[in-house]
Amino acid sequence: MPSITHVAVTVTDLETSEAWYTTVLGAEPVLDEDTGPFRHIVYMVGTTLLGLHGFPDLKSDEPFNERWVGLDHIAFGVASRDELVEWAARLDQLGVAHGDIVDAGYGSGLSFRDPDNIALELFAPPA
Repeated sequence: MPSITHVAVTVTDLETSEAWYTTVLGAEPVLDEDTGPFRHIVYMVGTTLLGLHGFPDLKSDEPFNERWVGLDHIAFGVASRDELVEWAARLDQLGVAHGDIVDAGYGSGLSFRDPDNIALELFAPPA
């Protein structure tokens, strides 16, 4: 089975999103390129690339809504529930609103949203 090599999301303000993701991820982009139809800024997250796409001709600047057809959320993996607790504290320090850690039989998750309201999650496998 193939693996996922990259995920790209379209954002309304590339500079705002770049600053936010750089701060939250604690990493600098590995690529910033104007392709012609769009500019993208790309982060290496584990072994997957996460791209932020900025289009000069956006069709809508409405906030993201996972109830529309398309993306529901992006989950970033962490090693343990204890790491989720650390991430919750980090998000608090950064002033990033988030939900509570939710535990289920298949693992634990911590949900939050980016500046475009894109749903993000930190996910730990079951203990």
